[in-house]
Amino acid sequence: MGEIYAIANQKGGVGKTTTAVNLAACVAEAGYPTLLADLDPQCNATLALGLPKDLDRTVYSCLGGELDLTEAARETGVPNLWLVPSTAELAGASVELPRLAGSEGRLRESLGAARERFLFTLLDCPPSLGPLTVNALVAADRVIVPVQTEYFALEGLAGLLDTLTLIQRELNPGLRVAGMILTMHDGRTRLAQDVEREVREHFPELVFDTVVPRNVRVGEAPSFGLPVTSHDPHCAGSVAYLQLAREVAARA
Repeated sequence: MGEIYAIANQKGGVGKTTTAVNLAACVAEAGYPTLLADLDPQCNATLALGLPKDLDRTVYSCLGGELDLTEAARETGVPNLWLVPSTAELAGASVELPRLAGSEGRLRESLGAARERFLFTLLDCPPSLGPLTVNALVAADRVIVPVQTEYFALEGLAGLLDTLTLIQRELNPGLRVAGMILTMHDGRTRLAQDVEREVREHFPELVFDTVVPRNVRVGEAPSFGLPVTSHDPHCAGSVAYLQLAREVAARA
């Protein structure tokens, strides 16, 4: 049976999509069938893998009950990696979903055969704790939390963990935090060092050993429609995400 991971943090710009795309690529390149579902109306994961954002058969179709995730999955340029693309129409789901009975479980219902077909399914969440992220957390077995090593990133962690506790209690008692991954880390600055120390002190069992550095190749890879592991397999960002994939597998 495959594992479902949500990549979530309500703060924007912390590296959720970058982590989702590159972690999925690393797992797929290791030979494991992997599915990435883009739940963000900005469609960044879709674009980062070279697909347009005006496709049919999207996550929106799955939430509407027209398809399940396996039926909407599309091949990407990365072997063993499939993508369920997003669409700008998904922005309307934040208004539409709460009107539906059992709206929190729509994505879980659309998993279909995903657990049997894919060893790993990653859900790239939008930067909010709205209906789309809640759907991902209800559908997921585990959640990975990217944390940018800057001051404001710490401020939102308490709220996110409170939301996770609520989801566990009311909707998905099996949900677990797989870990927190420190991203966009510049070890030369005192601020980044201080934030890393505080996060590790507060969550010693949760923070991954891997730290993703600030890296030009990571930032430019989406403009080529590629994960950084394909764009530059030997850069510091690729090495970090490969190490993260190994840690995630070890904790599974």
